Amino acid sequence: MTVIPANVGHGSTDPMPVLFVVYPDIVMLDLAGPLQVFAWARHAGDGPLAYETAVVSLDGGEVATDSGVSITSEPVSVWQRRPIHTLVVVGGDGALSAMHDPRMVSAIGELASCAGRVASVCSGALILAAAGLLDGRRATTHWEDCAHLERAFPGVEVDPDPIYVNDGHVWTSAGVTAGTDMALAMVAADLGQEAARERAQALVTYMVRPGGQSQFSPALAQQSLGADPFAELHAWIARNLRNDLRVEVLAARANQSLRSFHRAYVAATGMTPAKGVESIRVNAARELIESTQRPLKVIATRCGFGDEEQLRRAFVRVLGVSPSDYRARFRLD
Repeated sequence: MTVIPANVGHGSTDPMPVLFVVYPDIVMLDLAGPLQVFAWARHAGDGPLAYETAVVSLDGGEVATDSGVSITSEPVSVWQRRPIHTLVVVGGDGALSAMHDPRMVSAIGELASCAGRVASVCSGALILAAAGLLDGRRATTHWEDCAHLERAFPGVEVDPDPIYVNDGHVWTSAGVTAGTDMALAMVAADLGQEAARERAQALVTYMVRPGGQSQFSPALAQQSLGADPFAELHAWIARNLRNDLRVEVLAARANQSLRSFHRAYVAATGMTPAKGVESIRVNAARELIESTQRPLKVIATRCGFGDEEQLRRAFVRVLGVSPSDYRARFRLD
């Protein structure tokens, strides 16, 4: 078996094969974003193209995407037993069927055995996991699919927040446009920061996107907080954000001893009561920032933060961005 080292780009000008695996009902942008990054990347500014890109499916031919546009693909057999620099499995609603297709899972496993680097975009992580390629590894996917990935493949350490995760030679990315972020990071690893920066500028996108995918998911911060037996308590907290919400108050509200409450809360939600309160307060502040033009100082007070600086620190901890940056991106004018 011949495998191309993932860092071959630093010492060679030969095009590095990057293979994109597609199937019916993929998300077009899952493919188009990273494909464009690799297709444009060059050695040393105006040097030769750094990558050879190809799109493959099980049987080749036209493959329908979820946008109604079909794309042309080569049969996967053309690339079997050929060295591949980077294998990318794209995502989409069709991943739920593809992950249960023995032919697809087998093909991914065989291609991965000849690849120096393996990656997924969005829900493509489900297919990598089905092929056993994420076992014992840290991985991410679109926030809507994180719980599914975790339930279906308990051997995978699912991290729901990062835009992308690099664990050894395996990379996984969050939803849709995160595939572009991941591809730029790969180009930086292969060709250096300047080459990746040039591609980011050409695409008019961030070289390194600030924050994680929590900032894009209204539900993500609350996923673990909605679980019984504390759903009623969380609803009460959301109605009383300006009140005293120390753990002693919460334990009394839940009719439990302080020790029992703390232990039960951590077991049910995966976080301490203080972190739970902070998450609910940040989520409330986020909704006000998106839907109103109230000053951040007013929002901080309304959501139970002592001042605007405490709001800023909480936002950075939970979402990875400041309230002002969040408002600049997401406010509904």
